[in-house]
Amino acid sequence: MASPENKQNHNLMTIVESAIDTLQEKGSTTGTIYAYQLATDRKSNAEEQAHIITAMESEDSYAVYPAPLINSVSDESSEIAKPILPDSKQGDVKHHKTSNCETMMHLIKGSMGTGILAIPEAFSNSGILVGSIGMLVIGLICIHCMHILIDCSRTLSKKIGCESLSYSRVALYAFKYGPGPLPKCDRIAGLYTAVEFSDWLNVNQSHFINVFLLLSQFGICCVYYLFVATNIQKVVCSYYNVDSISIYGYLTIILPFMILFNFIRSLRKLAIASTFANILQSLGICIIFYHLFQDLPPTSSRPLTMSFSTFPLYFGTVIFSFEAINIVLPLENEMKTPKEIEGWTGVLNTGMIIVLCICTAMGFFGFLKFGSSVKGSITLSLPIKPLYDVVRILFTVAIFFSYALQLYVPLQFIWPYIQKKGKLAKKVSPNQENLLEYVLRAILVVITFGLAAAIPKLNLFISLIGALATSSLAIIIPPLLNIIIYWDSSMTSMSMKWWIIIIIKNLVISLFGFIGFITGTYASIVTIRSAFQHPSNTTDC
Repeated sequence: MASPENKQNHNLMTIVESAIDTLQEKGSTTGTIYAYQLATDRKSNAEEQAHIITAMESEDSYAVYPAPLINSVSDESSEIAKPILPDSKQGDVKHHKTSNCETMMHLIKGSMGTGILAIPEAFSNSGILVGSIGMLVIGLICIHCMHILIDCSRTLSKKIGCESLSYSRVALYAFKYGPGPLPKCDRIAGLYTAVEFSDWLNVNQSHFINVFLLLSQFGICCVYYLFVATNIQKVVCSYYNVDSISIYGYLTIILPFMILFNFIRSLRKLAIASTFANILQSLGICIIFYHLFQDLPPTSSRPLTMSFSTFPLYFGTVIFSFEAINIVLPLENEMKTPKEIEGWTGVLNTGMIIVLCICTAMGFFGFLKFGSSVKGSITLSLPIKPLYDVVRILFTVAIFFSYALQLYVPLQFIWPYIQKKGKLAKKVSPNQENLLEYVLRAILVVITFGLAAAIPKLNLFISLIGALATSSLAIIIPPLLNIIIYWDSSMTSMSMKWWIIIIIKNLVISLFGFIGFITGTYASIVTIRSAFQHPSNTTDC
């Protein structure tokens, strides 16, 4: 006969499983595994377990995400939406909170990927003057939108009584508690920025924006894959003068290495690789600036502006380099003093101004140094000398290590969905289940290989992903959410004049992003099509 303790545990497990099923039926699977572990942890007391179960069953409270991903991952899947535990239990939850300095370092690290190396080529589509001014304008708009998103998150968190919200939940609850007919669109709004793969597959809900988010994440992986291949090609050509292997050959050669490295399942091990990659990238950027400052031509030798038809390509590349809006909320949620992220001299402004200055300097001096002949990555434009080959190797190794961490994000959504829908725990053994996960990892790497091979133009791929996927999250959505959230309260708490000014300001920003989205995507597709109709030598070193 079962003991009372075992019977109680069995009943608890049954309740938790029921809560998980209920939560997933409402379109939320992300984090249920972690919530399950919390609720069934024998070390947690009955009050904590009951609170977590209640949070999971509630329509307005969502289970916690798995332990936050490394902050260098430029994806909102690292966000956490924590239910508030009873006051008496808050002190029992031990979790490392980041200082202001640590948060700023994570913000800078998460904002400086391969995009910064493509900015000099972006300047070749805008001119040195227009490129510099445009960089500042777009950068400041993105920073302002980050502030808007933080403000929206805080306002809604207070309204629904939770500690913090992810980007997806900000959109969801903005429409849920919005004016007029908007509450009926809450699920669509949540999906507009949702990071939950199951929502995307739910036939009862819209799929539209999840496509953009998955495209954004896979696009980053494709850019990383292509970056590694093109830089290896450059190094091999410089030492061995082997020009018979095309970029497709290098993509194929590194495929098995990419697959094997992505078989690493431990996030801790990937974090070590990411830290090593950050050191390599920092060293590489310093050497690049050292070269750029040598024997600079006069600024008069470079065009101040370029044809308007190429400016959308510039927009896509620049917006790709400002991906930090995806990590702003998780960083704020993990701060010891989250209020200090805002303000004129707050963490967000300080960190992003540093990023903006580095990106602008890279674009200005990179274009000034190489002119219109600058490549899609400035590492490809550096001279063929041992020092600069070291730079290419540094970035190649760094991006190779970072690739696995980027691909970890979609894996965290896709694999739990497959486990749940396929009921793998009941149908296959643990070893077979592990084997299936490895197969999925290999398939995802092959998908990024196929996309990179389909568009083997690094600059065009970056511009396409930036305009198509990043612009909506970074510029279009936050101002619209701000209008929706404050529609009722602001109309009564401030003068109509100021409210109209705020609406106009937000609409102008969203319109700017939408125009960039349309024109940038169109220009990138047209240019890619032209590149295939008039192909260049893919074995050119």
